[in-house]
Amino acid sequence: MADATFAPNDLLVSDVPVITRNITLVSGQNLKRGAVIGNITASDKYTLSLSASNDGSQAPGLVLAIDADASGGDLVTAAYASGAFDSTKLILGAGHTAASAEAAFRKEGAPLYVRVLK
Repeated sequence: MADATFAPNDLLVSDVPVITRNITLVSGQNLKRGAVIGNITASDKYTLSLSASNDGSQAPGLVLAIDADASGGDLVTAAYASGAFDSTKLILGAGHTAASAEAAFRKEGAPLYVRVLK
């Protein structure tokens, strides 16, 4: 099993309750904290959400809570299921913007919020 590390970077903002859950990140990825991830429906594993995907992961659903290197195999790691995030700190896959991620979170009723800080 690969190691995962925590690196604080002011990703979380506001006083929205923070909830994490363990998920399985599909192998072949090395993602940083703040990556917006989606669920691959067939396997119930997560990957960086790309708007052009058609496996379910095109819909952003969670935010990666720690750096996670799954390049050597599937990795169980932590993801935020609730919280508010600085839009400039999120890592978005191709085709996504902070606004499209926020819209996807709202559509799913997820208590995840994207904030534009001034």
